Amino acid sequence: MANRAALERPSYAAVFVDFENVYYFLKNHFHDPPDLNDYVLALVRKLRDDLAARGLDCLVLNAYADFERLATAPQGGLYLMGVNTRNVLGTHHKNAADMQLCIDAMEVLYTRPDIGTFVLVAGDRDYIPLLQHLRRQARQVLVAGFREATSGDLIQNLGPQHFLDARELLPPATLALLEARRSGRPAPKAVAPAPAVPAAGAPAAPDAEAAPAFDPVRSLTGPDELGCLAFMVAELQRLSQHRPVNELWLTPFLRRLTDEFPALPEYERRDLLNALRTAGALRIEKREGEQHPFSVIVLNPEHPDVRALAAPAA
Repeated sequence: MANRAALERPSYAAVFVDFENVYYFLKNHFHDPPDLNDYVLALVRKLRDDLAARGLDCLVLNAYADFERLATAPQGGLYLMGVNTRNVLGTHHKNAADMQLCIDAMEVLYTRPDIGTFVLVAGDRDYIPLLQHLRRQARQVLVAGFREATSGDLIQNLGPQHFLDARELLPPATLALLEARRSGRPAPKAVAPAPAVPAAGAPAAPDAEAAPAFDPVRSLTGPDELGCLAFMVAELQRLSQHRPVNELWLTPFLRRLTDEFPALPEYERRDLLNALRTAGALRIEKREGEQHPFSVIVLNPEHPDVRALAAPAA
C-alpha cells in the first residue's frame, strides 16, 4: 500500500523564468513588436499548462528581471498567474537575473526534496554548471527557450529530449505575426509601430502610407466583444466632453476594463482586444513617450459596430 501511495503522489516542479532574457530576445529578434510583455506572459501561461498536462504541479514559479527597465511593468499579470517576481537590478553590461536565478534554484534543491523537476526558461551557456549539478542530484531538468537564443552546448549537455521549443508555447497567430515582422512580409498593421507623436503645433507628416491600416472588417457576434467595444466608445465619449479625443491609452483602459469585466481573468480581457483588432474594429499603435514607449487604442470609425455604438440616440 505504501508503494502504491508513493506512485500516486503528484510530481512537483519548480520553474525559473529569465523574463529579461526572453523579453529582449523577442524585442531584438522580431524588431521591437509592441506589447512584448503579453507575448512573454502567454508563453509562461502555456508552459504552466503543458507541464500540468505532463502531471507536473508547479509549486515554485519565479520570474527574474530588472523590471524597472522594461517599457511596461508585467508584475501584475505575472501575479495573477501565480508567478513570484524577483526584481533584480542590472547594469548596462550584464543583468544579475541569472545569478539570482541560480541562487534560488540551489536553495530549492536543498530545502525542497519533494520537488523532482526543475524547469529553466532561458538558454545561456552560463547555466550549464547549474543544470549539471541538478542532474547529479537526481533531479529531472527541462529547458524552454527559443532555439536561436539557446546555447547549442547547453542542449547537447542536457539532451535534446529535455528541450522545449518556446515557439510551440506561443499561439500560432502570434507566432505568425512575429515571423512576418522578421521576414519583412506585410504584417497586420494593428500592432505595427507608429511614428512618434509630433510636437504641439507641428504639421502632420504628409506621407499617407505611414498611417497603419485596420484588419479586414467583420461583424462582431460575441456579447463580450460587443460589450468591450461599447465600453471603449463610452470611454472616448466621456473623455471627449472637454476636448476631442480619438484614442485611448492602452494600460489605463485595461485597468478600467477590469472593473467592467470582473469575471474574466486578465489574459481573457486582453484576448477581447485582440478579437476586436482582428475584426477590424480597432488597431493598437505604439507611440514614443518622454521616458518609455506606450501603446494606444484607435477605433475604426468605418466599422459598422463602431458606427452603430457611436451614433447619437434618436
